[in-house]
Amino acid sequence: MDFHGIDLNLLAAFDALMKERNVSRAATQVGVSQPAMSAALARLRKLTGDPLFIRSSEGLLPTARARDLEAPVAQALRHIETALVKQPAFAPEEAAITFTLGLSDYPAFVLLPLLQKALKQQARGVELKVVEFTSRDSAVDLLDAGEIDAAIGVPPTQQEGRIITQPILKDEFVTAIRRDHPAARRGMDLQTYLSLEHVLVSPEGDRHGVVDQALALMNLRREIALSLPQMFAAPMIVAQTDLVTTLLKRVALNSPAQGALALFPPPVVLAEVWFGLIWHRRNDTHPAQVWLRNLIKSVAASLD
Repeated sequence: MDFHGIDLNLLAAFDALMKERNVSRAATQVGVSQPAMSAALARLRKLTGDPLFIRSSEGLLPTARARDLEAPVAQALRHIETALVKQPAFAPEEAAITFTLGLSDYPAFVLLPLLQKALKQQARGVELKVVEFTSRDSAVDLLDAGEIDAAIGVPPTQQEGRIITQPILKDEFVTAIRRDHPAARRGMDLQTYLSLEHVLVSPEGDRHGVVDQALALMNLRREIALSLPQMFAAPMIVAQTDLVTTLLKRVALNSPAQGALALFPPPVVLAEVWFGLIWHRRNDTHPAQVWLRNLIKSVAASLD
């Protein structure tokens, strides 16, 4: 943008002179020396082709040209200050904005209904758009490309300085089997567990899940009859077959098939799974983005 050689500091000097009607006080307000303010006034006069201020016993008296400039200069300074210095507060109840979230299956199922309810209570003009991803590192690509405002999922495999991840939600594994299966009456010890055929839930398409890793440490393996990426299909399948599955507890408890399932602690030690809120550092301080992330964290905390 070409300002034809105009020093924008002159706008601040003019505004201060209009308010103070005194070179010394105007210099103090702007934070420059009196000679510097006098020099600014001389430049303003040259720029406008008008004396702008006339000395009198009552101080500097603005000319008609100066009075014409007073309002637009003050308004321009307010716009510059708002754009570069003061970030406007985000008012969710007045906002008309669309946020785009990257969600894996689990947070879409567990968090999204509560998040949508909270949005309609606090910000009826806010629209939510959801982009699905399965590979945990896809969230980083989507954030880098600016295609999403934030993501919720298992943290990326690589720590990137530009990507911020904050754990917000955890869950534990349970083993699920049909309630009237003979093994459900006996209990789920390791021997029974290994005697059954399994459903492996792997959103990323792996054939070797966390259960298989734990069993491998004991030189054991299980028989996998079905591998699928949709974790929420698994309870329905198990409820109607002789298969067994090990999956996150909230998935089983919130399934329509929950009443037909028997749930047991897995017979192998499995760590809890954490889901993180993931965002790009360039959005870290943006008021609307901060508000959205705080709302997501509040909704996630209500599940504990």
